[in-house]
Amino acid sequence: MISAGRAIWGIGAGWFEQEHDAYGFEFGTFTDRFEKLEEGLQIVTSMFTNHTTTFDGKWFKVTEAMNVPKPVQPGGPPVLIGGSGERKTLRMVAQYADACNVFGEATAVRHLLGVLDGHCERLGRDPSTICRTRLGTLVVGRTMEAAEAKIAGRFGGAKLDDLPADVQARVRAMFILGDPPAVQAQVQTLLDAGLDGIVFNMPDAHDLEAVELAGEVLRPVLGPVHD
Repeated sequence: MISAGRAIWGIGAGWFEQEHDAYGFEFGTFTDRFEKLEEGLQIVTSMFTNHTTTFDGKWFKVTEAMNVPKPVQPGGPPVLIGGSGERKTLRMVAQYADACNVFGEATAVRHLLGVLDGHCERLGRDPSTICRTRLGTLVVGRTMEAAEAKIAGRFGGAKLDDLPADVQARVRAMFILGDPPAVQAQVQTLLDAGLDGIVFNMPDAHDLEAVELAGEVLRPVLGPVHD
């Protein structure tokens, strides 16, 4: 109700063992995490729509569980599953979710969305009902040098060329980085791969001028930017 129906329920299988350890959650095996994810999806999607939910699975059990008051959106908030796993994650997107949030450069994104379409076909799901986004980290500056300096400083250098070659390669693969024209071109390439939008995080989101610049740069490509 606080978000007036704009909330999205996002979930994934988990991948960062250190984070689990820090908060006292069992990391478990790859199989464990995906089994828990699927059981959680079944419970939550039922609780969004049904008066009570009863579920008895391998990992979770609920008996006449209630979710009151119901979400303001009919059927509950959209369910987004994050991850790029072809056999498990994207199959669960096709089976349970309203949206996916994948990773990778444009060629990988195009391939993953094709895999998702295949799962939809096997499950009888209309693929156009799934919103397709990609997670990205955005570093934008008024100039290319300014953008590179922002991220280089996080790795102990004054500019990107100061960093070891392997770190430079990792930065260029992980980040959407550059001046306004470079960022717009990278974003457009990803959209052309079949995405409906891109979910960004920003290392300098505390800097209001940086956020304003990001909005100026992205708006011509993405339309209105939601913060």
